[in-house]
Amino acid sequence: MKQIPYGLASYKNIREKQCYYLDKTPYIPKFEHVGEFLFFIRPRRFGKSLLLTLLECYYDISRQAEYDLLFKDTFIYTNPTPEKNAYLILKFDFSQVNPDPDMVESSFKEYTDTCFFFFGERYVELLGERYFKMIEQKESPHSKLEFLLRYVGSKGHKVYILIDEYDNFANTILTSYGQSAYHKLTHGSGFFRFFFNILKGSAGQTDSGVGRLFITGVSPVTMDDVTSGFNIGKNISLHPHFNELLGFTQPDVLDLLNYYGITNDVLPLMQDWYDHYRFATDVTESIFNTDMVLYFVDNFLRLGHQPDNLIDQNVRIDYGKLRHLMVLDRRLNGNFSRLTEIIEQEETSVHRVADTFPVERLTKPSNFISLLYYFGLLSYTPAGTLKIPNQTVKQLMYSYIRDGYEDVDVFSVDLWCFADLVRQMAYRGEWQPVFAFLAAEVEKQTSIRDYLTGEKVIQTFLLAYLNVTDYYITHTETEMGKGFVDLYLEPFWAKYNDVKYAYLIELKYLTRSEFTEDLMKAKLTEAKTQLQQYATDARVIKQNRAAPLICLALVFSGWELKAMEAI
Repeated sequence: MKQIPYGLASYKNIREKQCYYLDKTPYIPKFEHVGEFLFFIRPRRFGKSLLLTLLECYYDISRQAEYDLLFKDTFIYTNPTPEKNAYLILKFDFSQVNPDPDMVESSFKEYTDTCFFFFGERYVELLGERYFKMIEQKESPHSKLEFLLRYVGSKGHKVYILIDEYDNFANTILTSYGQSAYHKLTHGSGFFRFFFNILKGSAGQTDSGVGRLFITGVSPVTMDDVTSGFNIGKNISLHPHFNELLGFTQPDVLDLLNYYGITNDVLPLMQDWYDHYRFATDVTESIFNTDMVLYFVDNFLRLGHQPDNLIDQNVRIDYGKLRHLMVLDRRLNGNFSRLTEIIEQEETSVHRVADTFPVERLTKPSNFISLLYYFGLLSYTPAGTLKIPNQTVKQLMYSYIRDGYEDVDVFSVDLWCFADLVRQMAYRGEWQPVFAFLAAEVEKQTSIRDYLTGEKVIQTFLLAYLNVTDYYITHTETEMGKGFVDLYLEPFWAKYNDVKYAYLIELKYLTRSEFTEDLMKAKLTEAKTQLQQYATDARVIKQNRAAPLICLALVFSGWELKAMEAI
């Protein structure tokens, strides 16, 4: 059986080790047709680095003898383009640059010097020893790049420039050190801006050595800042023809499962947790995250069953990447509210993802939502709206809410203690301590009260903490029994087949000014009637697998939990 290429980002390694490979070579002619200078954005762990090494192997003039080994049994092997093995490859991976503002410029110089040297070593027969002597006379990375491109052009050759993680260290500087350090890097006389200025200038020169350019990253912000908009080529990130360029379609996943003899019964679980990415409007095919699928299959083959933790830690997007957008002067700003609204509704009706915007406009509502899309936290639906794609991303979103509250000292609880209470709720039916604990912490930590206004906000607050553990798949506003239940805690049977209790929760909210005991009792009665209606829904009965269903009515007045009763 072929090895699972989990964690491998080198096309050559995958082919040499005869790993399982989903053929993406049909896109090579499409790239050539669409343009010479391409810019492509995808979330982390979708296979961008593997794509660049594929292009490197195909176009490298020095790899002609390896062509059969690298491409046999692929589409491009029998359908080569005239540009096969036609370029000198200059490849950069900017994740290898130290993002410390005090060291970033020297680290960038050292890294690019290494790239320029080994470029010369690889193509010394084409360039001659004179290349090394002349490039050593240049001091800065941008002057060396300019020389290299002119020198190659003078020799009658062309360079294919591949840039991976182009925005990596710039984004880290922005999120860790702030806009001032980021501006120094990307604006005015910043060395990074100069580097891209050379690329722009060389791309337009008649005898330039630049043949093609392919740049990948996770957001368009840095490209807009260093080039005043990506005006040296085509941004194909939102193009429907490239929706399936990276990732797995459902037929791809089924082929993978069948190859390794894994029952297709796991497909619905994988869809819930890894599927439903769409990277353009006007597409119906959804995409599975590459890393998540390979992680699942790799663990399944080693363990003989699905992994205990369905979320690969490598796909987690650090809260710090969003912190600077949601926290201002130790206060949670409008973007945090926007994030909670998206979690409440699970989607947003933004009409268009911005294909480019500078850092100064990053906090604008439409650009913040666009950034969530580029990070993979939102994805297009067939209807053209943006929606949280799957359970993995939902869990990330809930953690962002908890981190946000804790980050500004609004609310912090002992998560280990609380997780144990949720466990008792799942296995012993002891639900009262869970809500009593949260109510007591809200009573003590007065800062959180300013945020707990309205039924929807409280619902999201509960979701963020009930999802500290994964005993349940939480559903909100799910239609059942001719109504919409506020919270349905469906046991996560695929992981915990011994959970004893399921829950339906109906929230009722009263403002502090309108609260009376009689009105509270009326709300409780209303909630109980609704719960009895929801509990008869055939889907709930089926999904609970005969586990006792506890229906909870919770009444809040402002931030206070005034009543909680079970039926």
